Amino acid sequence: MTEVSFVKSRRDAWQAFEKMLNDSARVSPDALAESFIQLTDDLAYARTFFPRSKTTLYLNTLTGKAYQSIYKNRKERSNRLIEFWRSELPLVVRAAHRPIFYSLVIFLIAAFIGAFSTAGDDSFVRLILGDSYVNMTLANIKKGDPMAVYKQSRELPMFLGITLNNIRVSFFAFAMGVVFSFGTACVLLYNGIMLGAFQYFFYKQQLLIESALVIWIHGTLEISAIVLAGGAGLAIGNAILFPGTFSRRDAFMRSAKHGMKIIIGLIPIFIVAGFLESFVTRHTDMPLVLSLFIIFGSLSFIVWYFVIYPILLEQQRLIQHSSYDRKN
Repeated sequence: MTEVSFVKSRRDAWQAFEKMLNDSARVSPDALAESFIQLTDDLAYARTFFPRSKTTLYLNTLTGKAYQSIYKNRKERSNRLIEFWRSELPLVVRAAHRPIFYSLVIFLIAAFIGAFSTAGDDSFVRLILGDSYVNMTLANIKKGDPMAVYKQSRELPMFLGITLNNIRVSFFAFAMGVVFSFGTACVLLYNGIMLGAFQYFFYKQQLLIESALVIWIHGTLEISAIVLAGGAGLAIGNAILFPGTFSRRDAFMRSAKHGMKIIIGLIPIFIVAGFLESFVTRHTDMPLVLSLFIIFGSLSFIVWYFVIYPILLEQQRLIQHSSYDRKN
């Protein structure tokens, strides 16, 4: 290929890349990186076949400029993690508020089913929780320590096991959304029925309040995170069934990407919940005020960060966009 032909075939791509560099703040990092790789390939070709030409000098200059721009952007993106928690995740959650609400409704209905079934049939709780767990708990109640199950394992192994299991459950609830939301709904139903049966079992033993003050120390964050993961899963199923103006594939990919952000955002919550269950819940004799402080503090955080703050942030962004449109 002659130099003229080479320039003619690649000129438009180079000009497009220059425009991307001039507006790099609005360009996808992936698109910028892909174009940069192509540019370095062109530079290598030019150095091989036209080593002293103006084309090679131009490409060398453009590549240097691109490298500096990307390096600068990487520095700027050192705050990427902060931005993720401050704005990106809350806005993704805001977009998923409707499926998250449906997830909560499914879970609460399932919990009611679990409680109602346990009230009508003593064997139901054994079917859901297992004979060994029920027998162990009844034995602990007779010993005067109904929550002794939380004291049986060492703290660190318990923390690792519980945290990893909760992350697995949340990811499963999210991933099962690909089955047109049915899979996610099944996961929510199972966990909701289990919770309802569990709590009604303690109600029958006249230990509802005592058990709740212990269980919900970690359960507030744990259950909330499962419901949020379920909402992400329902969003995937909804995207597949009702893609709107997107193609079904694009709608699925978009929803899956947003859902993964929610799952990633839930990992620290599961870590804290696992820590509370392993290191704090075992102290069943803690003062009532401290127990209530942890429970309502956890609930306040969930409601603020995943409900109120995303709405306020969205409204703030709408006002900013509206002001920008008026100026322009």
